[in-house]
Amino acid sequence: MKMIRVIIPAFNEEKSISKVIGDIPPHVTEIIVVDNNSTDHTNKVAADAGATVLSEPESGYGNACLKGLSYLKTLDQQTDIVVFLDGDYSDYSEEIDKILAPIINDHIDFVIGARVKSKRESGSMTFPQVFGNWLATSLMRVFFKSKFTDLGPFRAIKYEKLLNLKMEDKTYGWTVEMQLKALRHSLSYTEVEVRYRNRIGQSKVSGTVKGAVMAGIKILGWIFKYTFK
Repeated sequence: MKMIRVIIPAFNEEKSISKVIGDIPPHVTEIIVVDNNSTDHTNKVAADAGATVLSEPESGYGNACLKGLSYLKTLDQQTDIVVFLDGDYSDYSEEIDKILAPIINDHIDFVIGARVKSKRESGSMTFPQVFGNWLATSLMRVFFKSKFTDLGPFRAIKYEKLLNLKMEDKTYGWTVEMQLKALRHSLSYTEVEVRYRNRIGQSKVSGTVKGAVMAGIKILGWIFKYTFK
């Protein structure tokens, strides 16, 4: 039996987080919600839903993910696979088994949930998100010959492989950093088509002009950093 732990960064997701947790298959070993300085009751709702709740007061998606990884290192019990997904209910948590299957059955190291157009709810991805994904993955194909089509946050990776990547981004660049480092480390990877719906509440990134611009800058920064490294 694989030990599977899910890390969910969350900022002001009290209306959605229990739904996200409730749809996760019961065979998952542990669900870890990292409360990223929320001003609502995200931490209490998540704890009541059965999650392990950590606090990361320093804002940033990457900071929340790094907090979750720091927690895993303290555990006596092993972790085989780590799954990341968002806390806004845009991802379908019940599809975790689809994300895990290539790792468990085919010994793939790293799996991305690809939010293909045919499976996306209308309006679930803004134009900046769609364009940013296309631009970033196109550049990765040109410079690194990658086959990625999405920077989707719903993903799974073997824990030991993840540790070897030495993740460091603290904000918007976390997802693309992981993909670029996976390419650099020659990890085996694949994508699995997943459904995607309109989130509950406003996006902290694509829902604001500042967030979209900053995310775009960070993502392109990582790509060019690795291109000319």
